[in-house]
Amino acid sequence: HVQLVESGGGLVQAGGSLRLSCAASGDTYSLQCMGWFRQAPGKKREGVAAIYPGPGGGRTFILDSVKGRFTISQDSATKTLYLQMNSLRPNDTAMYYCAADPAECTQVSGTRYWGQGTQVTVS
Repeated sequence: HVQLVESGGGLVQAGGSLRLSCAASGDTYSLQCMGWFRQAPGKKREGVAAIYPGPGGGRTFILDSVKGRFTISQDSATKTLYLQMNSLRPNDTAMYYCAADPAECTQVSGTRYWGQGTQVTVS
């Protein structure tokens, strides 16, 4: 089993920055994919960013609407995942969830492990 705990959310003004962290514990050796999702009130949960294996090394997925503003990174030794969010906009307001899976974690369906979420509010 795997436990994921997010931190770093909060209230920020438009144009500001936040850095989210996700600490993984348990059977982390099995995790091949780790990522971030978000869910705004009344909307479906969507994938924001993910890191997963690929030919020649790791690959990243970044949602089009956050490209150039958000950066995903990972400490491979500790399996700690980060999401650096710059130039935040009010429509980035959502609950942000850390997610992980032994295989793929860019889609909600099929992603096995989830954190409890951390709220990001952009005013």
